[in-house]
Amino acid sequence: MKNKNANGSVKSVKGANGHNGHNGHNGHNGHGHNGHNGHNGQNGVRSADKKNYRPTDKEPFMNERQRDYFRERLLAWREDILKEAKETLQHLQDENQNHPDIADRASSETDRAIELRARDRQRKLIAKIDAAINRIDDGSYGYCEETGEPIAIRRLEARPIATLSVEAQERHERRERVYRDD
Repeated sequence: MKNKNANGSVKSVKGANGHNGHNGHNGHNGHGHNGHNGHNGQNGVRSADKKNYRPTDKEPFMNERQRDYFRERLLAWREDILKEAKETLQHLQDENQNHPDIADRASSETDRAIELRARDRQRKLIAKIDAAINRIDDGSYGYCEETGEPIAIRRLEARPIATLSVEAQERHERRERVYRDD
């Protein structure tokens, strides 16, 4: 809900229960979109306040507002992936034609294999997104699985499905490299 000040400028109004409507999402890994303009907060009041919200290190870690922010972000990301999967499926069905030229057929099969591999990666990503949402629900989201320490907000912004802090991830990758080299 928006009200005009005495000087005529528009300001956002927060509902009595402190929840604001959600108007958008900036996207992940190049999959940005404009958001869900019809989704409102619990009290049905829209506000630019939640749309422009960015978690900071200055507020209590994984407070309700941060959990809501990351949940909305993960749900929107999941929705984007599912939408892309439907589009790919439709594309694959439309492309399912018999090419008389062997080069065209080979090219089509290669494209199909690439798209199917990408969909498989996205299927695995959806499982990670679902796991992150479950961690938000059980209160463990944002905490390193290895050390129990909070994962930096900047890391969660960049990779909302992160389960390890930057330091723990680096240790994990070093160990992986050592075993791979042996």
